[in-house]
Amino acid sequence: MTYLPDTGYTPTTEDRESLDAWFARYDEASGKREIERMADMAVFPLNLVSDDSAGNGRSAQWDREQFVATMTHVMGDGSQDITFESTRTPVFLSPSMAVVFTDSTMTMDGQSQQLRYADILLKRDGAWAFQTMIQGDWGDNL
Repeated sequence: MTYLPDTGYTPTTEDRESLDAWFARYDEASGKREIERMADMAVFPLNLVSDDSAGNGRSAQWDREQFVATMTHVMGDGSQDITFESTRTPVFLSPSMAVVFTDSTMTMDGQSQQLRYADILLKRDGAWAFQTMIQGDWGDNL
């Protein structure tokens, strides 16, 4: 049984469909390592929350330049596509704010890796954009 907190807002079918469509576009850009396109889908400064190898919680704010540089370094040159199979659980705080929990399998070069993370997305001028990324084990990169 999945528990979703009562936020006082019940999302519409359109809310969920628009969020799912946003993630499909983002996953496609990630899979092709189109880092600039990924950056176009963010609100900067972008908040990042993680923990480091010493077990300490960390946070940072990145501008677009730092996001592009770090993601280019982490994701590589794009010589082979990355695929994602994801289950997402959005919690809508309002029609324009959502916290999305993701369980994902990322496959690259025949190797699969399990990922669990959360994103905070904002809707501005009718379009979703991510504003906060939350994932463990990235803190040494912050």
